[in-house]
Amino acid sequence: MTRFPTYRGRRLRGSKPLRALVRETRLSPDRLLLPLFVEPGEGVRLPVTSMPGVSRTSVDGIVADAREAHEFGVGGVLLFGLPREKDERGSEAWAGDGVVQSALRALKAELPDLLVVTDVCLCEYTSHGHCGVLEAGEVSNDPTLELLARTAVSHARAGADLVAPSDMMDGRIGAIRHALDEAGYPQLPIMSYAAKYASAFYGPFRDAADSAPATGDRRGYQMDPANAEEALLEVRSDLAEGADIVMVKPALAYLDVIRRVKEETSAPVAAYHVSGEYSAIMAAVERGWLDEAAMEEALISIHRAGADILISYWAREFARRS
Repeated sequence: MTRFPTYRGRRLRGSKPLRALVRETRLSPDRLLLPLFVEPGEGVRLPVTSMPGVSRTSVDGIVADAREAHEFGVGGVLLFGLPREKDERGSEAWAGDGVVQSALRALKAELPDLLVVTDVCLCEYTSHGHCGVLEAGEVSNDPTLELLARTAVSHARAGADLVAPSDMMDGRIGAIRHALDEAGYPQLPIMSYAAKYASAFYGPFRDAADSAPATGDRRGYQMDPANAEEALLEVRSDLAEGADIVMVKPALAYLDVIRRVKEETSAPVAAYHVSGEYSAIMAAVERGWLDEAAMEEALISIHRAGADILISYWAREFARRS
């Protein structure tokens, strides 16, 4: 008889209950946030062709989508707005009757227990598509901070549970924290897009949010994809300024960064499974090249790398399958 090593890994793989019993990484729906794109109007649902299963939806539809996700146990929703009009400063971002503010009030009226997170940025709202104020063709950091802070406060007043600045301006976490405290919202937490890379994986999102820069690119304020040490500097800086949760974006191409951030900080870590990562898998699924289980595997890998919170366009489907 052939002698085997004492360890036989297959012993614990022989049945579904055994595999479940020894599973090391368990991703539950309440760890997920579902991004939603708020479109002006009523009864509007515009499919995003480059993101299968994702739509730009008016407030009434947002409430329906959020309710379904909430009933399936998804941890919350993350709102992005499509304004009625754009201008150089992105003034609809902080308008009291803006699309995100209107969605917040509707969601809190209909689903008071739902966690609602808001993206704080100007790129969807500016006529030039950049995340801040343009001066001589360049994004000017410090004048942008006041506008981001004003936007965050407007979200707080409309009922946001958590604000998430995604612009990557230096000092914006401190500016937003100060503005929220001064406005009477010292308990409102901030989830910072702390390590946000200038990635090629954002293309489908820019279709959905109509946020592509009209000129130039965002490499002057988003991070170089080659840098990992810089990500830790950004994370530590944001935590020192008052961030409560730090995010790495994208996720799949930056699993090593997620792991390092988790190991080297005591803060909750979020990761954004971005549009290009999502759409690449969905396109392969539609063509029969991959089973949809590949999406679940991708999300589990992000959680296994160290992300406590996952932002994914597949959150509702994951919850439905769980």
